[in-house]
Amino acid sequence: MAQAQTIIANLITSHIRDVPDYPQPGVLFKDITPLLGEPAAFIAVVDALADSFGPVDKVAGIEARGFILAAPVAYRTGAGFVPVRKKGKLPSATFAQEYQLEYGSATLEVHQDAFLPGERVLIVDDVLATGGTARATASLIGQSGAEVAGISVLMELSFLGGRSVLSGLDVRALLTV
Repeated sequence: MAQAQTIIANLITSHIRDVPDYPQPGVLFKDITPLLGEPAAFIAVVDALADSFGPVDKVAGIEARGFILAAPVAYRTGAGFVPVRKKGKLPSATFAQEYQLEYGSATLEVHQDAFLPGERVLIVDDVLATGGTARATASLIGQSGAEVAGISVLMELSFLGGRSVLSGLDVRALLTV
């Protein structure tokens, strides 16, 4: 198992591009588009994310790059996909949750009927940074009566301490930097 984790971490590292000062000065953006463009790497990452937790009913993907990973994870696990969107992007009644991120604040929303009480939901995103979006998403899932099965991310930026705001939740990262 440890060898497989090392292989996937090395694969991710070799396909991530660092972009300094994006989206604002002082931020080092982790660009996943090279990984997405390489079929074997993309498939390996989706499989690893999908295999990280047991059976789930739904996979929640956080806007926007989380959608790219969560939708194929939902397909791979035979679960439904639920988009967690920025405020004002969903057409029906929503639950809303404000959160802080490393360079500002925002609000996430999900349709009120997206999850059924008791459903197991896997949260999938590309990067765990400050933990704000993951915590907000977990809160939205809880408002519906569903349970968070876990949080699975491509990459964790450990120096930002996001895991600390996710106590009580099972968080798994394919790569920690």
